[in-house]
Amino acid sequence: MNFRIDHVNLNVADMGRTLEFYEKALGFKEVRGVDPGDGSFLIKYVSDGKNNYYIEFTWLKDKEGPYELGDNETHIAIRTPDYDEAYKLHSQMGIICYENKSMGIYFIEDPDGYWLEICPER
Repeated sequence: MNFRIDHVNLNVADMGRTLEFYEKALGFKEVRGVDPGDGSFLIKYVSDGKNNYYIEFTWLKDKEGPYELGDNETHIAIRTPDYDEAYKLHSQMGIICYENKSMGIYFIEDPDGYWLEICPER
């Protein structure tokens, strides 16, 4: 049997704000979506355009308030060959929430409080 990772899901409070954040901060673009037509939920998939792996964002109409993320130890790691440029952009955006300089990584926080680890290509 063979398996491969297809996508990871994150629930979001504001789909437009989320899509804008991921495009501006990481260059991820929407590649497809699901709209049931009754307005009860929306699903959008974004991609880096280089891999067959997606982040799926789900917005639920009846969800009130922010999502409870617990201790927020779960994260998605993203590698970039342009680490210094990424750090500069994310600093300007004010979205760096944690740095580990000894490991050479940092984390950014999206509009819903999810953490994304930014790593240099090694």
